[in-house]
Parts: sequence; structure tokens; C-alpha cells
Amino acid sequence: MNRRSWMRRPGRWSGRILALVVVLGVAGTAMAAVALRRADDDRRERALSQQTIIVTQAVQAEMRRYSTSLTDLAAAVGAQSELEAAEFTAITAPVDRQRLPGVTGVVYVVPATTAQIPQVQRYWRERGTTDLVLQPADPGAAEHFFVVLDRATDPTTGPALGRDAAGSPQALEVLRRARDSHRVATSRTYRLLRDENVPANLQQLSFTLAAPVYSTSPTARDLGRFRGWVLMALRATDFLHQAISGAARDTVAVTLADAGDGVLRPVARWTPEAAVDPSLPPRAVTVAVPQRTWGLTVTPTRRLLPDTDLHRDLIAWIVGLVITGLLAALTGTVITARNRALRRVDEATAALRDDIARREAVEQQLRRRESELVGFAGVVAHDLRSPLSRITGYADFLREEAAGRLDPVHRDFLERLYAGAQRMQSLIDDLLDYAMADNRHLTSAQVDLGRLVDDIVRERVTGLGDRPAAVTVEPLPTVAGDPVLLRQVLDNLIGNALKYTPYGHDPSVEVTCRPDGTGWRIEVADHGIGIPPEQREAVFTAFTRAGGSEGYPGTGLGLAIVHRIVERHGGRVGVDGNDGGGSRFWFTLPGEPPPAEPSGAGLTAQPEKSAPAH
Repeated sequence: MNRRSWMRRPGRWSGRILALVVVLGVAGTAMAAVALRRADDDRRERALSQQTIIVTQAVQAEMRRYSTSLTDLAAAVGAQSELEAAEFTAITAPVDRQRLPGVTGVVYVVPATTAQIPQVQRYWRERGTTDLVLQPADPGAAEHFFVVLDRATDPTTGPALGRDAAGSPQALEVLRRARDSHRVATSRTYRLLRDENVPANLQQLSFTLAAPVYSTSPTARDLGRFRGWVLMALRATDFLHQAISGAARDTVAVTLADAGDGVLRPVARWTPEAAVDPSLPPRAVTVAVPQRTWGLTVTPTRRLLPDTDLHRDLIAWIVGLVITGLLAALTGTVITARNRALRRVDEATAALRDDIARREAVEQQLRRRESELVGFAGVVAHDLRSPLSRITGYADFLREEAAGRLDPVHRDFLERLYAGAQRMQSLIDDLLDYAMADNRHLTSAQVDLGRLVDDIVRERVTGLGDRPAAVTVEPLPTVAGDPVLLRQVLDNLIGNALKYTPYGHDPSVEVTCRPDGTGWRIEVADHGIGIPPEQREAVFTAFTRAGGSEGYPGTGLGLAIVHRIVERHGGRVGVDGNDGGGSRFWFTLPGEPPPAEPSGAGLTAQPEKSAPAH
């Protein structure tokens, strides 16, 4: 085509060029608009994901705080040898709605059968609850769960004193779950019994945290026995607002849901003033709370990313149709805004990381405090042994030399004195062993387990008196480890197997070994009183004794000592049921020696005696 022919048809080519420019301009604008829309969507998706993580962690952190507070209250209650109403009021004094928003009150619940109701009522009236009247929800029920001590923190709630928690299926469920697991448990959401007189427009769905209480006072005669529960009731809406108001602000709306009958149902909402953004679907996540799972639905608002309201894709269409040449400048502006938004997200992420680092620092400080407390317990136990040895020695001397010159009443007092000193000596020895199990310097040597077990069996069987013991020991290997600590492990396990045999039965113990991966698995089986399946994990916790062991001497520290020593050797420890009755305790030792510790690490003193106990 030459210039002349082109000049003869200028309108046709101009139209084509104009159409081409329009098409290119529209295409470029459309591409830019699509890119901008995707960039905005990506930014909002990332911002929503980040905000969902922040909200989830805020709820989990608040639940840990409430759970830790309740655990501390249960420990303080369990440390009282005889709990009084005034002591309960003093222990729960720090609990208020300013420190723990949403809490309506803290109560102490004890179990009782129908026949025990008068006795329980009289017992707690004598301890300060003078107006206590126990009200069974179902007089024909086999077991009741009465509120015997009550401290309300919300003046709008009704009284809970004397009520039977069995009247609420949710409260009954959480009580049993906390008792069976030995840990704090969360109930399903429900209307609190004490809120029945609250006006309907002020009522909220609530949930309850329950912590089991065990006797931990060294002066108590029922050390390690289950005594009841400490319950903390919270209103779900007040809790949610406090937990996420600072984290969510007006960027997202949050709905808290609880699983009831297998279906998540909303129980509380956080709704900011900003309008919901319908262009992004809500995020549904689960939150793990003590022995329960909640659901959170996080919905974005228009304030999630404020600059998205500018509709840059529409601006791109308008500017592109007016003049395509401004597309580059517009794209540069959008890229700058996008980077600015990403920087905001990065700053929020950095702030979150700083918060996590601060929380980790607090956790490390708590671990250091725990180590200091363990060391303190070891020093105190060690310093108490000297005066106690004098008391025991003089008491034993009087038993040997002066018993014949005392009347029966004084001899009985002397025997009680000697027995009490012996029990305190056993407790102090176990406390010292428990502290040393973590702090004692770990030495490595070749230990002949067979010879070690033979020595232990010979010493243990000699002390049984007229109870013949059948002890079977299979060939055992030579392993690398600390000989003193490994002897303490086997002595505790074999001693328990011999001790926890029902009266009237001869002890029967079997010690076996088999390969376990790259190491060994040593088992000590007995036909004693056994351990209920639901308590087999808890018996390795300090001051915890299995059901049925109340009539046998012990402190509840022996198996905790075993657990610490085995873990320091890089092994595991556990207990299973034994065929024909009894228990089968096992622990593993690696084939390689445990890692060497720096010289001088931990304490160097070693107690001379270890008292076994479940």
C-alpha cells in the first residue's frame, strides 16, 4: 500500500487507529483494574488473616490467664489443712471484675451422698457458713454437688450458697471431667443457676471453669486426697469484649460459638461501629480452651484497610478512558499505596512478634522461679533433717530405755511421737530426693542393672518380716547412666510393688527387660492394688496418689522422682494394667549414654534414703 492509496481512504484508517487506541486503552485499563482489584483483595486477605491470628491468640491468652488464676486458687484452697469460710474469702479476695472481667463469682463445691447431707451441712456451718442450707436438686440422686462457700463478684446475681450443681447438666459435666482429668476444665455455655432472677434483658450465656482441689498441706491427714472443686463462672459476652476489644478494635466483627450437641451455636458477639465488608468471606477458626474447643468467626469491616474504600479499580477505569497516558502514573500511585499497606501489615506483624517475645520472656522467668522454688525446697528439706534426726533419736532412745517405766498412756504418746517423726523424716527425704532429681549432677557410668536389682530385692525382702515375697528377675542388661539415680528409680518401683499389696496377700513382683528401638524397656510388674486407668498419667505428678492407696504410707513423691530421673536420662516412663490384676510400671533407657553435664552443675549432695510412694 502506497501513500496515495492511504490518503484516499483517511476516514477508514483513522477509524481503525482510533478503534485500536480505544481498544488498547480499554484493554490496558481493564488489565490495570483487574490487577488493582486482585492487589486490594490480596491485601485485605492478608490483613484479615493477620487480624484473625491476633484475635485467636488474644482469646487463648485470656483463657490461659483465667485458667492459671483458678489453678492458683485451687492450690491455695488445697494447702489449707482445715478450710474455713474466712480463709476462703481471703484466698478469693484478689478475684474481682476489674482484674477478671466477666467473672460473676467463685464457689467451692464438695460432693456428698443423700445420707451425708446433714453431716456435710453441720461441718461447713461449724467452719463459718452459719446460714448454709443444702438444697439437693434431686433427693433421689446417688450423688450431689453442693456449693458450701460462695464469693460473688457481681451484685446483680443471686445467691449460690447451698445449691446443688447437679441441677445443671453443664455444671455436672464439667465437674466430673475436671475430677477425672485432674486438670482445669471448661463447661458448655448455659444460663447460670444464680442468674435465674436476673432480668431477661440482662441475662447472658455463661460458662464455668472448674479446677479439682487436692489436699497438699503437709499437716493434713488426707494428703493427696480429692476434696472438691473451685468453680469460676464467667459471662461469655463480657469475657469476649474484654479479651478482644484491644486486638480487634473496629477492624473486624467477632462471633464466639460453642459446640452443643455436636453443633456450633453463637454465644457472644463483638460488633464494632464500622460497617461489615461483604466483599470478603468471614474466617472461621477453632480455639483450644481447657478441655474444650470454641469456634471464632471473624468478619472484616470497612475499617480493616481504610484505603480500600477509594475503589482504585473504578478510578483506573475513568482515568484510563479519559487518557490512557495517565495509567502509568496511576499504577505507580497504587503500587505506592500497596507498599504502604504492606508496611502496615509488616509493622503489625512485628508488633505481634514483640508481644510473643515478651510472653516468652515471662514464661522463661516463670521457669526460673520454678527452679528457684525447687532448689529452695531442697535446701529447706536438707536443713530440717538435722533437728528431726535429734527428735527421732531421743524418741527411739526413750522407747528402748524408758518404755518399761512409763504407764500405757505415756507409752502410747511416745509411740505416736516416734511415728510422727518417722513420717516427717520420710516426707523430708522425699522432698529432698524430688529437688535433687533435677539439680543433682548427672554422671555417666556402666551400670549392671541385674546386680543393682539383686541388691535392692535383697534389702527390700529382708524388711518384709513374715510376708514372703515372690520376686522374679529376668536377665537385665548393662546400661550407661548415673548408678545412684538409676538405683533410686528401681528401688522406688520395686518398693512400691512390694508395699502396695493388699493385706492378707503375699507380694509378687516380676522384673523384665526387652529391647525398645535403640535402647531398653525395663518393666516392674506386681499383683497389688492397681491404678485406675484414668489416674495412670496423674500418678507421676508430685503429691498425687492413686485411688485406693489411702491406707498405705507414702508422700506422693516417689513416682514424681522416678519421672524426673528417667527424663534426665533421655527416657520415658509410664504404667499399664497387669494381666491378673495389679500394675506394670515401665521406663526406657537409650542405648547411648545421657549427654554429659558441665562440671559443678546442680547440687552435689545425695540423700541416703528414698521412700517409695505411688
